Amino acid sequence: MKNLDVIVIGAGAAGLMCAIEAGNRGRSVMVIDHADQPAEKIRISGGGRCNFTNLHAKPENYISQNKRFCVSALKRYTQHDFIALVDRYNIDWHEKTLGQLFCDESAFQIIDMLLNECDDVDVDIKLSTSIKEIEAAPEGGYFVTSLSGARWHCQSLVVACGGLSIPKIGATGFGYQIARQFGLEIIPTRAALVPLTFDPDTRADLGQMAGISVDAVVAHQKTRFREGLLFTHRGLSGPSILQISSYWREAETIQINLNPEQDAFDLLKSAKEETPKQMVHNVLSRMLPNRLAQYITAKHGLERPIGETGDKALRKLASDVNQWQIAPQGSEGYRTAEVTLGGVDTRELSSQTMESRKAPGLYFIGEVVDVTGHLGGFNFQWAWSSGWCAGQVV
Repeated sequence: MKNLDVIVIGAGAAGLMCAIEAGNRGRSVMVIDHADQPAEKIRISGGGRCNFTNLHAKPENYISQNKRFCVSALKRYTQHDFIALVDRYNIDWHEKTLGQLFCDESAFQIIDMLLNECDDVDVDIKLSTSIKEIEAAPEGGYFVTSLSGARWHCQSLVVACGGLSIPKIGATGFGYQIARQFGLEIIPTRAALVPLTFDPDTRADLGQMAGISVDAVVAHQKTRFREGLLFTHRGLSGPSILQISSYWREAETIQINLNPEQDAFDLLKSAKEETPKQMVHNVLSRMLPNRLAQYITAKHGLERPIGETGDKALRKLASDVNQWQIAPQGSEGYRTAEVTLGGVDTRELSSQTMESRKAPGLYFIGEVVDVTGHLGGFNFQWAWSSGWCAGQVV
């Protein structure tokens, strides 16, 4: 049996950051992951260029049962701290939109940076290693046993194995299993930052719109996002939909403004006075893609010159542009979700150190915790910040 100061379960963003910081303090650290390669979520993120943080990261960009839990970590290790690390490695990056930062070249640059930092402080990374058993040691700390029978003892055990999103790259509920084993509460989990799907009838009706994209404001109750929206064969996707999916629940209605730049009724009313012989769908196509304009017009039975259309009918038509109400049936689930909402209840953890209040020496960081960021680099920043905080004390 090998004795270590720290074992980190999960070679992702949070786990590697924690390992680096613990190693910097002279601690003996081993990272264990069942995957063949480290940091798979970093590799696939941002279309392969890794949206590694956001210039505007702040607590308001996170969802949790305790909205204040993330404040300390985000303040102590900020987006600017991580950017400084990226700059130190001469990794070129750019802001795409809304503060989202991407590598100019490849996500592998971020992975290589983290692995190099781990190597500099002698962090031992064991891949293709699955854990059979974890138990509290009578003398303190934890025993960790692999499926192959290898056994280690550590003073600090850090759970950084993520949530349930994207199982094809190895996501499992193992982190929640560990939390339950040691008596920690779990906030019910669900897929977040995920495309929404329609019921069969709506899908058959709107499937013809697949591929159409618009700039839209998507709202659910008091929460709204303005970003791109994409019609798919299954339902709706695009950044605005992914954002609202973290707030929406099954059978609830969302409201969509398909053209927030213009008041559709004002446009239709003006056209009725100025070009009364123009077909309604041609007028509507001034503000919407032509195929979408034709669909909405036909839905209202207004396939005629706009001059022959009453204002009441035009108002109903305009409402489907600026205030479209739709109730998705569900989501595409963890298969395509970027993150998992919910997780280890933050009431069980110290916001300063991420240590369990019930099990001394046991820490939870990153996605496994009930802290979920908006789309756009915020979840990576939570990984860096929470991992850094735990790394200062493990």
